[in-house]
Amino acid sequence: MIQIAPSILSADFARLAESIHSVEAAGAHLIHLDVMDGHFVPNITIGPPVVKSIRKVTSLPLDVHLMIEDPDAYIPAFAEAGADWISVHFETCKHLNRTLQLIRFHKLKAGVVLNPATPISCLDEVLRLVNHVLIMSVNPGFGGQKFIVTTLEKIDRLRKVIQHRALPVRIEVDGGVAFDNLRDLIASGAEILVIGSQIFGSENPGETLRKIIDLSQRCSVSSA
Repeated sequence: MIQIAPSILSADFARLAESIHSVEAAGAHLIHLDVMDGHFVPNITIGPPVVKSIRKVTSLPLDVHLMIEDPDAYIPAFAEAGADWISVHFETCKHLNRTLQLIRFHKLKAGVVLNPATPISCLDEVLRLVNHVLIMSVNPGFGGQKFIVTTLEKIDRLRKVIQHRALPVRIEVDGGVAFDNLRDLIASGAEILVIGSQIFGSENPGETLRKIIDLSQRCSVSSA
């Protein structure tokens, strides 16, 4: 089943609980939280206190994407705050194996994030330790960017590697995901779609999400 993870980076933070409730009622599978520190990426967003507050208003799994330097220092705090999934960038981890083991120690789903220029070969020695791989289809840091089309080939190559090794690893995609590329993303092998601007930039986020879920399931059936 294709899962949709609305990204609150594009939501109205003055009405955050209301925004989360609207997508939860519409059938969202996860809530995606982008954590940026202004160092690894050129933006600053949220920390553990905000995640803790969000945890109080939704029962959906919280998919926390750490775009920060030294993620090992903060993983325990995000786990305590209520994260269910934590994804880290390959470039930010001195010892990626150790970082993934730390996430798993806290009984969370572990993921590695690949930037547009990061090759899938960097996963060779750790793929067995991850629950999901998050492929960035834009350069991280800001919402609303244009989708990088060559991402489709990258997703397809990763899917083939996962299938060849018979691993239960899911492929998540974040950046520029919208109605016009859903079919191609799903056909390439994407299973979890992070969508922000398309949902929260619409007049009715809940209704938009319902349309996205319906289209994604129909695309999934036709790609099977």
